Amino acid sequence: MSMSKSKAAILIVLGLVVVAATIVVIAPDNNDQSSAQATTAATTGDQRWLAVAPGRVEPRSGTIKLATPVVGLVGRVLVKPNDTVFAGEPLIQLKDDELQARLMAAEAQAAVRWRARNEQSASGKADQRRKAEDALANAERAVFDAQGAVDRAAAKWRASGEPDVSLTAARSELARAQNDLAARQAQLRKAAADDPIPTALDAQFTAARADVAIARAALEKMIVRAPADSTVLQVNIKAGELTAPSALQPLLLLANLSALRVRAEVDERDVTGIKAGQSVSVMTDAFPGREFAGRVLSIAPLVEPARLGSRGQADRSDVDVVEVLIDLAQPGPLVVGMKVDVYFGQEKSSAK
Repeated sequence: MSMSKSKAAILIVLGLVVVAATIVVIAPDNNDQSSAQATTAATTGDQRWLAVAPGRVEPRSGTIKLATPVVGLVGRVLVKPNDTVFAGEPLIQLKDDELQARLMAAEAQAAVRWRARNEQSASGKADQRRKAEDALANAERAVFDAQGAVDRAAAKWRASGEPDVSLTAARSELARAQNDLAARQAQLRKAAADDPIPTALDAQFTAARADVAIARAALEKMIVRAPADSTVLQVNIKAGELTAPSALQPLLLLANLSALRVRAEVDERDVTGIKAGQSVSVMTDAFPGREFAGRVLSIAPLVEPARLGSRGQADRSDVDVVEVLIDLAQPGPLVVGMKVDVYFGQEKSSAK
């Protein structure tokens, strides 16, 4: 009896061993299948989506990085982040005391040369050229003065934060002076077409005027201006600091925030199903449950390593992607630099 029980026990143990071995062999196949299904689900979400890709919000016009063309000491920083600026507005003023003195010296020398030249009379085409040069010099001075008036009015308006009528008037006067300058330049080109060789006094006066123009140009390089209507995103300098064209980071970062887009990184395996004009939905953890509509603007003709990681993915360095630009219809509360996920919709086949 005891022998039968022993045999039965041995048979039971052997049966358990066989079952366990079967489980060990089969389990990896089931796990691999589950892993593949999870990967597919993470990539496509559900049947509505062809692919999902990480992306970042950026201005449609791109960002503008500003630096100074010369080495200098910052005298004033006239703006702060989130300020809306207009094209030509002064943003940073470098110290320019020495250059102001050079300009005064150049203008004084030009005045002396002007008197000396006028002591020698001219007639015919030479007289016409002189009048055209004088008119051009007056127009250049008018533009220089008008720009200075705009700069002072803009700084006053920026400091007070209140609408300033004088700024509007100064900008209008600057535009008028610039138009007049263009007309005077055309007149001088016409007058100098068949002009005789200038006298020594004429040449000396022309050289003195050139020194004035050089001094004004040097002064202009001490002002960092807004190249276009935009918003200040970053200010990376303070008054009293030294700046140079080779600085590691820009003095200012600007962008036009009136229109935004998304730069997404699509896995190279999914890009074949994506086309320009295709509709997408943009989502972000910052606004859970909200979808922002957009369309594919362009697809880069280049595959490169990923730089972004989607939600739940810590490392995408081993993934090759294609950059896709998404045009947002209504960005709403989305902010430049915000991380988002882009869901590419399935293309609907037309019924026949």
